Amino acid sequence: MSAEQEPDFVQPEHFAFDAESEQAIPGILAKYPPGRQASAVLPLLDLAQRQMQRTTGSAWIPTAAMNVVAERLAMPPVRVYEVATFYLMFNLRPIGKFHLQLCTTTPCWLRGSDEVVAACRKATGIAGWHETSADGLFTMTEVECLGGCVNAPILQVNDDFYEDMDGPATERLIEALRRGETPPPGSAIGRQGSAPLGGPLTLLDGKG
Repeated sequence: MSAEQEPDFVQPEHFAFDAESEQAIPGILAKYPPGRQASAVLPLLDLAQRQMQRTTGSAWIPTAAMNVVAERLAMPPVRVYEVATFYLMFNLRPIGKFHLQLCTTTPCWLRGSDEVVAACRKATGIAGWHETSADGLFTMTEVECLGGCVNAPILQVNDDFYEDMDGPATERLIEALRRGETPPPGSAIGRQGSAPLGGPLTLLDGKG
């Protein structure tokens, strides 16, 4: 590996599931028939990432954790690496406390995701994708469709969906997170579920 390819972070040499994770593992494995434990690779990787977030403040999966998952599931480590590198939900390097996951695919783009991206960059000082702000609080990632197209554009922060976003709403959200507040997820314009803009109209025509 050349100097240019060397990572700018340190991989921990060891990883072990803690007591909270160990308590969850039997219930996960019980969902799969004997001999099919490898099917639990996704939930165990998620468990490892959540443990890292809980214990270090950064939700990511070190190589040592992938090796532990492989050993626990009796599968070659390379198969675990293949899964971890395929899914965007897994972070293979440390990230900030708040993971700003921005959908820029067609429905969100048509509804103004460019404005949301610009607001994130302005509020955090982040210039590119997969970068972390100077204060270590925010990491920005471009993601594929988040499945909330009807309330686009969507900004996912860690596990929460913030919907119907625009530039000002995005800046207000980021400033609240920086103050240590957690605004309730959902529509920024008060939309009820996925009701039409302006509110539900059913049963308002006097018929029935």
